[in-house]
Amino acid sequence: MNIILREVEALELEIGPTCPDVAATEYDRRLTELYAAAGVDWVIVYGDREHAANLVFLTNFDPRFEEAILALGPAGRRVLMVGNEGLGYISQAALPLDIMLAQSLSLMGQPRDQAPRLIDMLASLGIGSGMQIGVVGWKYLEAGEDDDLATPAFVPALLVDLLRRLAGPTGIVRDVTALLMHPGHGMKARNGAAQIAQYAWAAERASMAVLRIVEGACPEMTEYEAVGLMGYQGEPLSCHVMLSGGRGPIVGLRSPSARFLAEGDGVTTAVGYRGSLCCRAGLLQSTPDAAFVSSYVIPYFRAIATWWQSLRIGATGDSINTAVLHALDGASFRPALNPGHLIAIDEWTHTPIRPGSSDQIASGMALQCDIIPTPMPDGWTLNCEDSVAIADVTLRAELAAHYPELWVRIIARREWMRTSLGITLADEVLPLSIAPAWLPPFWLAGNLVCVVA
Repeated sequence: MNIILREVEALELEIGPTCPDVAATEYDRRLTELYAAAGVDWVIVYGDREHAANLVFLTNFDPRFEEAILALGPAGRRVLMVGNEGLGYISQAALPLDIMLAQSLSLMGQPRDQAPRLIDMLASLGIGSGMQIGVVGWKYLEAGEDDDLATPAFVPALLVDLLRRLAGPTGIVRDVTALLMHPGHGMKARNGAAQIAQYAWAAERASMAVLRIVEGACPEMTEYEAVGLMGYQGEPLSCHVMLSGGRGPIVGLRSPSARFLAEGDGVTTAVGYRGSLCCRAGLLQSTPDAAFVSSYVIPYFRAIATWWQSLRIGATGDSINTAVLHALDGASFRPALNPGHLIAIDEWTHTPIRPGSSDQIASGMALQCDIIPTPMPDGWTLNCEDSVAIADVTLRAELAAHYPELWVRIIARREWMRTSLGITLADEVLPLSIAPAWLPPFWLAGNLVCVVA
């Protein structure tokens, strides 16, 4: 694969102003499916400010300041337990739920005189001796991480202890987080048209924000000023906004500072909204550096193009991982993490793309092209991260019928990638970012980007 630099304007299509809704019937289906799949008396889903994704996926409610617990039980019981401030936010739930105040979920120093004991609140639901209880945390342990994979690991110890006390010696409390987050069959790995349309809305806006930064950042501008170019309008974030530059080691996860950018700096930025993240990194200069291009830019973009062209329904995670590594043969760097992962309301849900993985790419998956090159010399950095959905014939027809304006933009992006960047996609690969795989390694060199010749 021959990679060259060529002038290519980013594809900037008008994007939708309104985030599409997911219908209440879909949330109802998710709750019913989760409870049935768990095969227990009660399913307990934990969430807090940093770990809200599973609750949002299931109900559209997220705890803004405190914790919350969703309890699914016999006879269709659906109870959302919230703290004091959660009571004022329950209108955001997408479907009817029984609401219970549990003030132990509130912040410290707030009133606790109405419902102070969490164990009493759980017992009042009917959770008791001999019952089987499945717990959903924000992730789960996998083989080799511990001898006991059944015990809920990533929820507060207090919650697990209280549930065990209620279930007693004849009951069982076990982890069922994989029902949502498994990279092959987890519920969050398979999305319908409405959810993909939501993620596309996030992807378009996040990538537009990043393009504004890349096209507008210049020397003598502070990192804060550069980030200000993104035009943030209050979209729900999936992670901290990132921007950093310099001549030493480039810390990609760092938030911006008052440091002034200088010509020749390595610079990286990333914006993540719920359902998407976009990242670009390169050098803040107008004159291409031949050593940088030959040693890093060309092999890196070869890996990016290979990733996109290897993506298809039925491809195993191992085959994509192997293809990316093969594209980097002879390069002095490798992916820091997995070359790509599932994305949802949480920025990284899981990934089928792992060494030895037999998990297959499937219709409904939302993925990130996320290849982080490491090691990199001080002052040099590269990144080109975008969002994509996988859709079979049926799902594509549904998207085209219900979201025709989005569908037109997706088709335009596919054609633009083929004709402008030389990247040909399988029919089921739907790029969601506004300018997918558009990589300018030199931010002051206009639209000089990597293409497959």
